Amino acid sequence: MVLNANTLALLPEGILTVAGVIVMMLEPVLPLKTSRKPLGWLAILATIAAGAASWYQLGFGTTVAFSGTIQVDAFSVFFHLLIAAVVLITLLGSLDYFDGWSSEGNSGHAGEYFALVLFGAVGMMLMTCSVELLMVFIGLEISSISTYILAGFRKGKAAGAEASIKYFLLGSFATAFFLYGIALSFGATGSTSIAAIAAAIGTTGFSPMAFLALGMILIGLGFKVSAAPFQVWTPDVYQGAPSPVVGLMSTAPKAAVFAVLLRITFIGFGAMHARWSVLLWIMAALSMTIGNLGALKQKNVKRMLAYSSIAHAGYLLAAFTAFPEAGISAACFYTAAYSAMNVGAFAVVTQITGYTEHTRTLEDYTGVALRRPWLGGLLTFFLLSLIGIPFTGGFFGKFYAFSAAIGGGHVWLAVIGLVNSGVACFYYLRLLVAMYARHSEAAGNEPTRFTKVTVPAAFAMAGSAVATLLLGILPGHTLTLTNDSAKALIATPIAMEAPAVARK
Repeated sequence: MVLNANTLALLPEGILTVAGVIVMMLEPVLPLKTSRKPLGWLAILATIAAGAASWYQLGFGTTVAFSGTIQVDAFSVFFHLLIAAVVLITLLGSLDYFDGWSSEGNSGHAGEYFALVLFGAVGMMLMTCSVELLMVFIGLEISSISTYILAGFRKGKAAGAEASIKYFLLGSFATAFFLYGIALSFGATGSTSIAAIAAAIGTTGFSPMAFLALGMILIGLGFKVSAAPFQVWTPDVYQGAPSPVVGLMSTAPKAAVFAVLLRITFIGFGAMHARWSVLLWIMAALSMTIGNLGALKQKNVKRMLAYSSIAHAGYLLAAFTAFPEAGISAACFYTAAYSAMNVGAFAVVTQITGYTEHTRTLEDYTGVALRRPWLGGLLTFFLLSLIGIPFTGGFFGKFYAFSAAIGGGHVWLAVIGLVNSGVACFYYLRLLVAMYARHSEAAGNEPTRFTKVTVPAAFAMAGSAVATLLLGILPGHTLTLTNDSAKALIATPIAMEAPAVARK
Protein backbone atom coordinates (compact mmCIF):
# COMPACT_ATOMS: atom_id res chain seq x y z
CA MET A 1 0.00 0.00 0.00
CA VAL A 2 1.33 3.42 -1.00
CA LEU A 3 0.89 6.13 1.61
CA ASN A 4 0.59 9.80 0.72
CA ALA A 5 3.03 12.25 2.26
CA ASN A 6 0.65 13.48 4.97
CA THR A 7 -0.24 9.98 6.16
CA LEU A 8 3.37 8.82 6.08
CA ALA A 9 4.62 11.87 7.98
CA LEU A 10 2.32 11.32 10.98
CA LEU A 11 2.11 7.53 10.86
CA PRO A 12 3.68 6.90 14.32
CA GLU A 13 1.55 9.62 15.91
CA GLY A 14 -1.56 8.20 14.26
CA ILE A 15 -0.88 4.71 15.63
CA LEU A 16 -0.42 6.02 19.16
CA THR A 17 -3.51 8.23 18.93
CA VAL A 18 -5.76 5.39 17.77
CA ALA A 19 -4.41 3.09 20.47
CA GLY A 20 -4.92 5.75 23.15
CA VAL A 21 -8.52 6.32 22.06
CA ILE A 22 -9.20 2.56 22.12
CA VAL A 23 -7.75 2.30 25.63
CA MET A 24 -9.94 5.17 26.82
CA MET A 25 -13.03 3.58 25.27
CA LEU A 26 -12.35 0.16 26.78
CA GLU A 27 -11.36 1.29 30.29
CA PRO A 28 -14.84 2.40 31.52
CA VAL A 29 -16.65 -0.68 30.19
CA LEU A 30 -14.39 -3.15 32.00
CA PRO A 31 -15.69 -4.41 35.38
CA LEU A 32 -14.34 -2.40 38.31
CA LYS A 33 -12.17 -5.14 39.80
CA THR A 34 -10.92 -6.47 36.46
CA SER A 35 -7.19 -6.09 35.79
CA ARG A 36 -6.27 -3.32 33.37
CA LYS A 37 -3.09 -5.09 32.26
CA PRO A 38 -4.56 -6.01 28.83
CA LEU A 39 -4.89 -2.27 28.20
CA GLY A 40 -1.26 -1.90 29.17
CA TRP A 41 -0.25 -4.60 26.70
CA LEU A 42 -2.25 -2.82 24.00
CA ALA A 43 -0.32 0.37 24.77
CA ILE A 44 2.96 -1.57 24.64
CA LEU A 45 2.11 -3.09 21.24
CA ALA A 46 1.11 0.33 19.93
CA THR A 47 4.42 1.81 21.09
CA ILE A 48 6.36 -0.96 19.33
CA ALA A 49 4.30 -0.38 16.18
CA ALA A 50 4.98 3.37 16.37
CA GLY A 51 8.71 2.71 16.66
CA ALA A 52 8.56 0.36 13.67
CA ALA A 53 6.63 3.00 11.71
CA SER A 54 9.33 5.56 12.52
CA TRP A 55 12.01 3.19 11.24
CA TYR A 56 9.88 2.65 8.12
CA GLN A 57 9.82 6.41 7.55
CA LEU A 58 13.61 6.47 7.43
CA GLY A 59 13.60 4.60 4.14
CA PHE A 60 11.79 7.48 2.40
CA GLY A 61 14.44 10.10 3.08
CA THR A 62 13.07 13.57 3.80
CA THR A 63 9.28 13.83 3.74
CA VAL A 64 7.59 17.24 3.87
CA ALA A 65 3.87 17.31 4.62
CA PHE A 66 0.96 19.50 5.65
CA SER A 67 2.04 22.54 3.64
CA GLY A 68 5.59 22.46 4.94
CA THR A 69 4.75 22.41 8.65
CA ILE A 70 5.88 18.79 9.21
CA GLN A 71 9.21 17.36 8.10
CA VAL A 72 10.29 13.77 8.68
CA ASP A 73 14.00 13.12 8.23
CA ALA A 74 16.86 11.34 9.97
CA PHE A 75 16.81 13.93 12.76
CA SER A 76 13.13 13.54 13.62
CA VAL A 77 13.25 9.74 13.22
CA PHE A 78 16.15 9.54 15.69
CA PHE A 79 14.08 11.29 18.35
CA HIS A 80 10.94 9.32 17.41
CA LEU A 81 12.81 6.08 18.07
CA LEU A 82 14.27 7.43 21.30
CA ILE A 83 10.86 8.56 22.59
CA ALA A 84 9.27 5.24 21.60
CA ALA A 85 12.02 3.35 23.46
CA VAL A 86 11.56 5.43 26.63
CA VAL A 87 7.77 5.04 26.52
CA LEU A 88 8.14 1.28 25.99
CA ILE A 89 10.44 0.93 29.02
CA THR A 90 8.07 3.06 31.10
CA LEU A 91 5.05 0.97 30.18
CA LEU A 92 6.84 -2.32 30.80
CA GLY A 93 8.19 -1.10 34.14
CA SER A 94 4.79 0.17 35.33
CA LEU A 95 2.57 -2.60 33.97
CA ASP A 96 2.13 -4.03 37.47
CA TYR A 97 2.61 -0.73 39.30
CA PHE A 98 -1.08 -0.33 40.14
CA ASP A 99 -1.51 -3.79 41.67
CA GLY A 100 -1.23 -2.33 45.16
CA TRP A 101 -4.10 0.03 44.48
CA SER A 102 -6.18 -2.63 42.74
CA SER A 103 -5.85 -4.94 45.73
CA GLU A 104 -7.73 -2.36 47.79
CA GLY A 105 -10.88 -3.03 45.80
CA ASN A 106 -10.70 -0.68 42.80
CA SER A 107 -8.96 -0.54 39.46
CA GLY A 108 -6.82 2.49 40.21
CA HIS A 109 -7.81 3.85 36.78
CA ALA A 110 -4.72 2.24 35.30
CA GLY A 111 -6.32 2.42 31.86
CA GLU A 112 -6.26 6.20 32.02
CA TYR A 113 -2.57 6.05 32.90
CA PHE A 114 -1.75 3.97 29.80
CA ALA A 115 -3.80 6.27 27.57
CA LEU A 116 -2.17 9.43 28.96
CA VAL A 117 1.29 7.99 28.37
CA LEU A 118 0.36 7.29 24.73
CA PHE A 119 -1.15 10.74 24.23
CA GLY A 120 1.91 12.33 25.80
CA ALA A 121 4.11 10.41 23.36
CA VAL A 122 2.01 11.75 20.46
CA GLY A 123 2.79 15.31 21.51
CA MET A 124 6.48 14.57 21.99
CA MET A 125 6.82 12.99 18.55
CA LEU A 126 4.87 15.80 16.92
CA MET A 127 7.27 18.33 18.42
CA THR A 128 10.34 16.63 16.96
CA CYS A 129 9.06 16.69 13.36
CA SER A 130 7.44 20.14 13.43
CA VAL A 131 9.21 22.86 11.47
CA GLU A 132 6.62 25.52 12.21
CA LEU A 133 6.46 27.16 15.63
CA LEU A 134 2.69 26.92 16.01
CA MET A 135 2.85 23.18 15.30
CA VAL A 136 5.59 22.93 17.92
CA PHE A 137 3.27 24.67 20.36
CA ILE A 138 0.46 22.19 19.65
CA GLY A 139 2.77 19.25 20.24
CA LEU A 140 4.14 20.86 23.39
CA GLU A 141 0.66 21.34 24.81
CA ILE A 142 -0.43 17.78 24.02
CA SER A 143 2.64 16.48 25.82
CA SER A 144 2.38 18.92 28.73
CA ILE A 145 -1.30 18.34 29.49
CA SER A 146 -0.68 14.60 29.71
CA THR A 147 2.27 15.00 32.06
CA TYR A 148 0.40 17.53 34.24
CA ILE A 149 -2.23 14.87 34.92
CA LEU A 150 0.27 12.04 35.29
CA ALA A 151 2.22 14.01 37.90
CA GLY A 152 -0.76 13.83 40.26
CA PHE A 153 -1.91 10.36 39.32
CA ARG A 154 -1.54 8.86 42.80
CA LYS A 155 -4.98 9.97 43.87
CA GLY A 156 -5.47 10.61 47.55
CA LYS A 157 -1.83 11.64 48.03
CA ALA A 158 -1.37 15.27 48.99
CA ALA A 159 2.15 15.37 47.57
CA GLY A 160 0.83 14.16 44.21
CA ALA A 161 -1.87 16.82 44.05
CA GLU A 162 0.67 19.49 45.01
CA ALA A 163 3.07 18.27 42.32
CA SER A 164 0.38 18.34 39.64
CA ILE A 165 -0.94 21.81 40.54
CA LYS A 166 2.53 23.32 40.85
CA TYR A 167 3.63 21.79 37.56
CA PHE A 168 0.48 23.01 35.81
CA LEU A 169 0.63 26.58 37.10
CA LEU A 170 4.33 27.11 36.46
CA GLY A 171 4.12 25.21 33.17
CA SER A 172 1.30 27.46 31.97
CA PHE A 173 3.36 30.51 32.91
CA ALA A 174 6.33 29.17 30.93
CA THR A 175 4.07 28.39 27.96
CA ALA A 176 3.01 32.05 27.88
CA PHE A 177 6.65 33.05 27.37
CA PHE A 178 6.92 30.56 24.52
CA LEU A 179 3.82 32.00 22.86
CA TYR A 180 5.13 35.56 23.26
CA GLY A 181 8.33 34.37 21.60
CA ILE A 182 6.35 32.98 18.67
CA ALA A 183 4.42 36.26 18.34
CA LEU A 184 7.61 38.31 18.39
CA SER A 185 9.19 35.98 15.83
CA PHE A 186 6.29 36.63 13.51
CA GLY A 187 6.58 40.34 14.11
CA ALA A 188 10.30 40.32 13.36
CA THR A 189 10.29 38.03 10.32
CA GLY A 190 6.71 37.84 9.07
CA SER A 191 6.50 34.08 9.51
CA THR A 192 6.40 31.32 12.12
CA SER A 193 8.10 28.82 9.80
CA ILE A 194 11.56 27.99 11.12
CA ALA A 195 13.05 27.98 7.61
CA ALA A 196 11.42 31.34 6.80
CA ILE A 197 12.74 32.80 10.06
CA ALA A 198 16.23 31.60 9.13
CA ALA A 199 15.94 33.17 5.68
CA ALA A 200 14.72 36.48 7.08
CA ILE A 201 17.37 36.76 9.77
CA GLY A 202 20.07 35.66 7.36
CA THR A 203 19.31 38.59 5.04
CA THR A 204 18.62 41.31 7.59
CA GLY A 205 21.42 40.50 10.03
CA PHE A 206 20.92 41.12 13.73
CA SER A 207 17.36 42.03 14.73
CA PRO A 208 16.71 43.11 18.34
CA MET A 209 13.09 41.94 18.14
CA ALA A 210 14.12 38.56 16.76
CA PHE A 211 16.72 38.17 19.52
CA LEU A 212 14.10 39.09 22.13
CA ALA A 213 11.79 36.51 20.56
CA LEU A 214 14.48 33.86 20.91
CA GLY A 215 15.00 34.88 24.53
CA MET A 216 11.29 34.35 25.25
CA ILE A 217 11.39 30.97 23.51
CA LEU A 218 14.43 29.95 25.55
CA ILE A 219 12.59 30.81 28.77
CA GLY A 220 9.62 28.64 27.79
CA LEU A 221 11.70 25.70 26.66
CA GLY A 222 14.21 26.11 29.49
CA PHE A 223 11.39 25.44 31.94
CA LYS A 224 10.47 22.22 30.15
CA VAL A 225 14.02 20.84 30.35
CA SER A 226 14.59 21.94 33.98
CA ALA A 227 17.43 24.26 33.03
CA ALA A 228 18.49 26.93 35.53
CA PRO A 229 17.26 29.51 36.36
CA PHE A 230 13.89 27.99 35.40
CA GLN A 231 14.23 24.80 37.47
CA VAL A 232 12.38 25.68 40.68
CA TRP A 233 9.46 23.32 39.98
CA THR A 234 11.58 20.22 39.45
CA PRO A 235 12.34 18.91 42.98
CA ASP A 236 8.78 19.23 44.30
CA VAL A 237 7.19 17.72 41.19
CA TYR A 238 9.63 14.80 41.04
CA GLN A 239 9.10 14.09 44.73
CA GLY A 240 5.30 14.05 44.49
CA ALA A 241 4.83 12.32 41.14
CA PRO A 242 4.76 8.49 40.84
CA SER A 243 8.21 7.01 40.21
CA PRO A 244 7.47 5.61 36.73
CA VAL A 245 6.00 8.97 35.72
CA VAL A 246 9.14 10.74 36.91
CA GLY A 247 11.23 8.33 34.84
CA LEU A 248 9.14 9.24 31.80
CA MET A 249 8.88 12.99 32.32
CA SER A 250 12.59 13.35 33.09
CA THR A 251 13.59 11.79 29.75
CA ALA A 252 11.11 11.62 26.84
CA PRO A 253 9.59 15.16 27.09
CA LYS A 254 13.06 16.60 27.60
CA ALA A 255 14.34 14.74 24.54
CA ALA A 256 11.50 16.23 22.49
CA VAL A 257 12.14 19.76 23.79
CA PHE A 258 15.88 19.48 23.16
CA ALA A 259 15.07 18.41 19.59
CA VAL A 260 12.93 21.53 19.20
CA LEU A 261 15.63 23.68 20.79
CA LEU A 262 18.24 22.31 18.38
CA ARG A 263 16.02 23.06 15.39
CA ILE A 264 15.11 26.57 16.55
CA THR A 265 18.58 27.71 17.59
CA PHE A 266 20.86 26.13 14.99
CA ILE A 267 18.42 26.49 12.07
CA GLY A 268 15.87 29.23 12.76
CA PHE A 269 18.25 31.57 14.57
CA GLY A 270 21.52 30.14 13.28
CA ALA A 271 22.70 33.54 12.06
CA MET A 272 22.70 34.71 15.70
CA HIS A 273 24.77 31.79 16.98
CA ALA A 274 27.45 34.02 18.46
CA ARG A 275 24.83 35.85 20.55
CA TRP A 276 22.52 33.07 21.72
CA SER A 277 25.42 30.74 22.50
CA VAL A 278 26.35 33.16 25.31
CA LEU A 279 22.86 32.77 26.81
CA LEU A 280 23.09 28.98 26.64
CA TRP A 281 26.62 29.11 28.08
CA ILE A 282 25.21 30.87 31.14
CA MET A 283 22.24 28.50 31.39
CA ALA A 284 24.55 25.48 31.12
CA ALA A 285 26.93 26.72 33.82
CA LEU A 286 24.07 27.66 36.16
CA SER A 287 22.27 24.34 35.60
CA MET A 288 25.37 22.25 36.30
CA THR A 289 26.27 24.22 39.43
CA ILE A 290 22.81 24.69 40.95
CA GLY A 291 21.82 21.10 40.18
CA ASN A 292 24.86 19.50 41.79
CA LEU A 293 25.04 21.82 44.79
CA GLY A 294 21.32 21.35 45.42
CA ALA A 295 21.64 17.56 45.24
CA LEU A 296 24.34 17.58 47.91
CA LYS A 297 21.83 18.60 50.60
CA GLN A 298 19.06 16.14 49.72
CA LYS A 299 18.04 13.18 51.85
CA ASN A 300 15.06 12.23 49.70
CA VAL A 301 16.30 10.08 46.79
CA LYS A 302 13.80 11.38 44.24
CA ARG A 303 14.63 15.00 45.11
CA MET A 304 18.30 14.14 44.75
CA LEU A 305 17.69 12.69 41.30
CA ALA A 306 15.61 15.78 40.46
CA TYR A 307 18.56 18.05 41.14
CA SER A 308 20.71 15.58 39.23
CA SER A 309 18.45 16.03 36.19
CA ILE A 310 18.96 19.80 36.41
CA ALA A 311 22.73 19.24 36.32
CA HIS A 312 22.46 16.90 33.33
CA ALA A 313 20.43 19.49 31.46
CA GLY A 314 23.45 21.76 31.92
CA TYR A 315 25.85 19.12 30.60
CA LEU A 316 23.70 18.73 27.50
CA LEU A 317 23.34 22.47 26.97
CA ALA A 318 27.13 22.68 26.82
CA ALA A 319 26.94 21.01 23.40
CA PHE A 320 24.77 23.88 22.12
CA THR A 321 27.72 26.27 22.38
CA ALA A 322 29.69 24.25 19.80
CA PHE A 323 29.76 24.49 16.02
CA PRO A 324 26.53 23.23 14.42
CA GLU A 325 27.32 19.70 13.23
CA ALA A 326 29.50 18.74 16.23
CA GLY A 327 27.11 20.38 18.71
CA ILE A 328 23.96 18.79 17.27
CA SER A 329 25.54 15.34 17.12
CA ALA A 330 26.88 15.60 20.69
CA ALA A 331 23.53 16.84 22.00
CA CYS A 332 21.68 13.96 20.30
CA PHE A 333 24.09 11.38 21.72
CA TYR A 334 23.91 12.81 25.22
CA THR A 335 20.11 12.85 25.06
CA ALA A 336 20.09 9.16 24.16
CA ALA A 337 22.60 8.24 26.87
CA TYR A 338 20.84 10.23 29.58
CA SER A 339 17.46 8.81 28.60
CA ALA A 340 18.72 5.23 28.83
CA MET A 341 20.41 5.56 32.23
CA ASN A 342 17.83 7.80 33.88
CA VAL A 343 14.71 5.90 32.83
CA GLY A 344 16.53 2.74 33.93
CA ALA A 345 17.36 4.24 37.31
CA PHE A 346 13.74 5.18 37.91
CA ALA A 347 12.59 1.75 36.73
CA VAL A 348 14.69 0.28 39.56
CA VAL A 349 13.44 2.89 42.02
CA THR A 350 9.88 1.93 41.04
CA GLN A 351 10.58 -1.70 41.94
CA ILE A 352 12.19 -0.75 45.24
CA THR A 353 9.55 1.71 46.40
CA GLY A 354 6.37 0.15 44.99
CA TYR A 355 3.09 2.02 44.63
CA THR A 356 3.10 3.25 48.23
CA GLU A 357 6.64 4.60 47.85
CA HIS A 358 7.54 3.60 51.38
CA THR A 359 11.24 3.85 50.53
CA ARG A 360 12.03 7.53 50.19
CA THR A 361 15.18 8.63 52.00
CA LEU A 362 18.79 7.54 51.93
CA GLU A 363 18.26 5.74 55.25
CA ASP A 364 15.42 3.73 53.71
CA TYR A 365 17.83 2.43 51.06
CA THR A 366 20.15 0.99 53.69
CA GLY A 367 21.07 -2.60 52.80
CA VAL A 368 18.95 -2.70 49.64
CA ALA A 369 21.80 -4.10 47.54
CA LEU A 370 22.56 -6.80 50.12
CA ARG A 371 18.99 -8.08 50.25
CA ARG A 372 18.19 -7.65 46.54
CA PRO A 373 21.55 -7.93 44.74
CA TRP A 374 20.11 -7.67 41.21
CA LEU A 375 18.19 -4.50 41.92
CA GLY A 376 21.13 -3.05 43.82
CA GLY A 377 23.55 -3.97 41.05
CA LEU A 378 21.40 -2.40 38.34
CA LEU A 379 20.88 0.81 40.30
CA THR A 380 24.62 0.92 41.00
CA PHE A 381 25.34 0.63 37.28
CA PHE A 382 22.91 3.42 36.40
CA LEU A 383 24.31 5.69 39.11
CA LEU A 384 27.87 5.07 37.90
CA SER A 385 26.74 6.03 34.41
CA LEU A 386 25.14 9.21 35.75
CA ILE A 387 28.49 10.02 37.36
CA GLY A 388 30.23 9.43 34.03
CA ILE A 389 32.38 6.39 34.80
CA PRO A 390 34.13 4.94 31.69
CA PHE A 391 32.47 2.10 29.76
CA THR A 392 29.03 3.60 30.38
CA GLY A 393 26.84 5.79 28.19
CA GLY A 394 27.16 8.65 30.65
CA PHE A 395 30.94 8.81 30.17
CA PHE A 396 30.81 9.10 26.39
CA GLY A 397 27.85 11.48 26.60
CA LYS A 398 29.84 13.92 28.72
CA PHE A 399 32.98 13.32 26.67
CA TYR A 400 31.31 14.29 23.40
CA ALA A 401 29.41 17.23 24.92
CA PHE A 402 32.51 18.72 26.54
CA SER A 403 34.66 17.99 23.47
CA ALA A 404 32.15 19.81 21.30
CA ALA A 405 32.19 22.78 23.69
CA ILE A 406 35.99 22.89 23.63
CA GLY A 407 35.95 22.66 19.84
CA GLY A 408 33.67 25.69 19.83
CA GLY A 409 36.17 27.64 21.94
CA HIS A 410 34.35 27.30 25.28
CA VAL A 411 37.10 25.71 27.34
CA TRP A 412 35.97 27.22 30.63
CA LEU A 413 32.50 25.77 30.23
CA ALA A 414 34.04 22.31 29.87
CA VAL A 415 36.15 22.98 32.98
CA ILE A 416 33.02 23.95 34.94
CA GLY A 417 31.38 20.74 33.71
CA LEU A 418 34.30 18.58 34.82
CA VAL A 419 34.39 20.21 38.25
CA ASN A 420 30.67 19.68 38.65
CA SER A 421 31.04 16.04 37.59
CA GLY A 422 33.48 15.63 40.47
CA VAL A 423 31.01 17.25 42.88
CA ALA A 424 28.27 14.89 41.66
CA CYS A 425 30.33 11.88 42.72
CA PHE A 426 29.66 12.71 46.35
CA TYR A 427 25.88 12.42 46.39
CA TYR A 428 25.73 9.49 43.98
CA LEU A 429 28.31 7.58 46.01
CA ARG A 430 26.49 8.46 49.22
CA LEU A 431 23.47 6.57 47.92
CA LEU A 432 25.67 3.66 46.86
CA VAL A 433 27.24 3.48 50.31
CA ALA A 434 23.80 3.36 51.91
CA MET A 435 22.69 0.59 49.55
CA TYR A 436 25.63 -1.63 50.44
CA ALA A 437 25.63 -0.88 54.18
CA ARG A 438 24.26 -3.46 56.56
CA HIS A 439 20.95 -2.59 58.16
CA SER A 440 21.22 -1.82 61.86
CA GLU A 441 18.32 -2.98 64.00
CA ALA A 442 19.32 -0.38 66.57
CA ALA A 443 18.62 2.38 64.08
CA GLY A 444 14.91 1.86 64.60
CA ASN A 445 14.06 1.75 60.89
CA GLU A 446 12.30 -1.23 59.40
CA PRO A 447 14.04 -2.91 56.44
CA THR A 448 12.66 -2.05 53.03
CA ARG A 449 9.76 -4.28 51.93
CA PHE A 450 10.13 -5.40 48.33
CA THR A 451 7.49 -6.37 45.80
CA LYS A 452 8.07 -9.19 43.37
CA VAL A 453 9.87 -8.13 40.18
CA THR A 454 7.70 -9.19 37.25
CA VAL A 455 8.98 -10.30 33.85
CA PRO A 456 7.95 -7.06 32.03
CA ALA A 457 9.68 -4.94 34.68
CA ALA A 458 12.78 -7.13 34.43
CA PHE A 459 12.83 -6.62 30.65
CA ALA A 460 12.50 -2.85 31.14
CA MET A 461 15.44 -2.66 33.54
CA ALA A 462 17.57 -5.06 31.52
CA GLY A 463 16.86 -3.16 28.30
CA SER A 464 17.92 0.13 29.88
CA ALA A 465 21.09 -1.45 31.26
CA VAL A 466 22.02 -3.00 27.91
CA ALA A 467 21.43 0.30 26.11
CA THR A 468 23.54 2.19 28.68
CA LEU A 469 26.33 -0.37 28.38
CA LEU A 470 26.32 -0.43 24.57
CA LEU A 471 26.43 3.35 24.43
CA GLY A 472 29.52 3.13 26.63
CA ILE A 473 31.48 0.38 24.90
CA LEU A 474 30.13 0.42 21.33
CA PRO A 475 29.01 3.99 20.65
CA GLY A 476 29.94 3.90 16.97
CA HIS A 477 26.55 2.94 15.55
CA THR A 478 24.73 5.54 17.63
CA LEU A 479 27.28 8.18 16.65
CA THR A 480 26.61 7.35 13.00
CA LEU A 481 22.89 7.95 13.62
CA THR A 482 23.55 11.22 15.47
CA ASN A 483 25.89 12.44 12.72
CA ASP A 484 23.26 11.63 10.10
CA SER A 485 20.70 13.44 12.25
CA ALA A 486 22.93 16.51 12.47
CA LYS A 487 23.44 16.57 8.70
CA ALA A 488 19.70 16.19 8.10
CA LEU A 489 18.93 19.05 10.48
CA ILE A 490 21.53 21.37 8.97
CA ALA A 491 20.04 20.69 5.52
CA THR A 492 16.53 21.62 6.70
CA PRO A 493 16.08 24.92 4.80
CA ILE A 494 17.18 23.23 1.56
CA ALA A 495 15.12 20.08 2.05
CA MET A 496 11.90 21.88 2.90
CA GLU A 497 9.35 23.11 0.46
CA ALA A 498 10.03 26.77 -0.17
CA PRO A 499 8.34 28.70 2.62
CA ALA A 500 6.53 31.92 2.15
CA VAL A 501 8.90 34.82 1.69
CA ALA A 502 9.21 36.72 4.94
CA ARG A 503 7.99 40.24 4.72
CA LYS A 504 9.98 43.10 6.13
